[in-house]
Amino acid sequence: MTAQITIIGSGHMARALARAALRADRTVQILGRNGSQTRDLVESLGPGATGGIVGAPVEGGIVILAVPYGEVHPVLLELGDGIEGRVIVDIANPIDVSTFDRLLTPAGTSSAEEVAAIVNGRADVVKAFNTVYAGPLEAGSVDGQHLDVFIAGDSEAAKEKVSALVARSQMRPIDAGPLRRARELEAIMLLVSGLQVSPAHENFNWDTSLRILP
Repeated sequence: MTAQITIIGSGHMARALARAALRADRTVQILGRNGSQTRDLVESLGPGATGGIVGAPVEGGIVILAVPYGEVHPVLLELGDGIEGRVIVDIANPIDVSTFDRLLTPAGTSSAEEVAAIVNGRADVVKAFNTVYAGPLEAGSVDGQHLDVFIAGDSEAAKEKVSALVARSQMRPIDAGPLRRARELEAIMLLVSGLQVSPAHENFNWDTSLRILP
């Protein structure tokens, strides 16, 4: 079985993304740095999922970087030529989690644009899934409402592939425009994530999601 989606990481977001991909009838490859955690995740996912260590051959045409912002650059270097010709999805929110008061990216750029600079034309880069937290993403809905997934990228073909995955996962893809719109998508999550840790909103508990009505 050759996986259609490769997910880099083995944490909560990797699990949620894998569940979403399996809902979309996609096969999934999990590549993690923690061997035992990766094995446990693959076993919990059941049929349709395989696993390995980062550095193993990449199978999926879509590669989702389900790692924290600080690990994105090292992971891309480890993947090397394995990203050639693929769609790379950056989900990172470059937030200073010690204060939830600032972004770690310089003004006028974004995590996704940094990924594009590293990739340097070898693959198409798409920003997606950064506005949904792991719990709602794994469930596919909040209070019975399907999730919105905002998608930004400079390649229409790449965005269409990610949009198809989102739609088949029973969520609504929203085209947010070119890759530079990742700046706003990441900035809004600085606010939203700050609300999650605020004592004024104890009921949020990382179970919220951004949605456009209607």
